[in-house]
Amino acid sequence: MNYAQLFETIKGYVENDFPNTSWSDSAGTGTVTLTSKEQVDTFIQEAEQRIFNTVQLLDLRRNVTGNVTSGNKYLSVPSDWLANFSLAVVDGDGNYEYLLNKDVNFIRQAYPNPNDTGLPYCYAYFDENSYILGPTPDANYAVELHYFYYPPSIVTAGTSWLGDNFDSALLYGALLEAYTFMKGEADVIAQYQKRYDEAMGLLKQLGDGKNRQDMYRSGQVRYPVR
Repeated sequence: MNYAQLFETIKGYVENDFPNTSWSDSAGTGTVTLTSKEQVDTFIQEAEQRIFNTVQLLDLRRNVTGNVTSGNKYLSVPSDWLANFSLAVVDGDGNYEYLLNKDVNFIRQAYPNPNDTGLPYCYAYFDENSYILGPTPDANYAVELHYFYYPPSIVTAGTSWLGDNFDSALLYGALLEAYTFMKGEADVIAQYQKRYDEAMGLLKQLGDGKNRQDMYRSGQVRYPVR
């Protein structure tokens, strides 16, 4: 399901075209208008955010490479970074050393002198823009970061992994947002919630289950035959 199909399906299910809404601004000097498209786009994006923070889908992973420089214990965080999966330093022989995630106070205590140098062993979130490494790199090293981010919304991209592969979760998540906005009947909201929960249960089986195993190590799913 692409964006255009999702947009029309939401309006069709709730039987509402979501006409433009206007109200006075907080200063009382003019009006603010929320268009039909802005309303539906918000429903979709709120549903995406809820899904992305409920299931760890492979589509939410990103991999980047970069470099740390000798004598500089700080490493920049990507602008779309939300959380880490792993950070590795690659030494001169091409060997990967995965760093342990620690607190800033641990690194400051373990390596109190910025001149304590070596192959980095651990890292911490220093602030929203950078990591701090311990010890301070003693040479220039390549690094590889795997991290969690929000992929482009179907609203802006036109298509998305969710829309192509699990549109039921996206649709019912957006319908919940839309019908709540409409202050709809409680029994209808309950039905949307039920369908959303069912879709999310299946999506979690994929993202948090099947994507974390294979048949060789975990074996095939079997149901008892009576």
